[in-house]
Amino acid sequence: MITVSDKAKEKVEKLMQDAELDDTYRLRASVAGGGCSGLSYKLDFDNEVKPMDQEFEDKGVRVVVDMKSFLYLAGTQLDFSDGLNGKGFFFDNPNASRTCGCGESFSV
Repeated sequence: MITVSDKAKEKVEKLMQDAELDDTYRLRASVAGGGCSGLSYKLDFDNEVKPMDQEFEDKGVRVVVDMKSFLYLAGTQLDFSDGLNGKGFFFDNPNASRTCGCGESFSV
């Protein structure tokens, strides 16, 4: 499962509202090759669920993940920071053996 912190929930809801997205949209989390650690995180909104997608709901936020990405993201919590050390979404991923300094990429 992928969970969502309270701060991430607030930010996702605000972004969806600002973009005028209806309730058919979900947050799509995925992993792609690249970044300084080898794999990078990707977030987007999507209103299409593919047959092999895994879908989760936490705190009212629906998250969709393709099966390949789910292998890397199982047990991850999506969080949001607006502090002095950086602003944006970040992943607390128990599967990552190493992360880069910016938190946007990882390796297993």
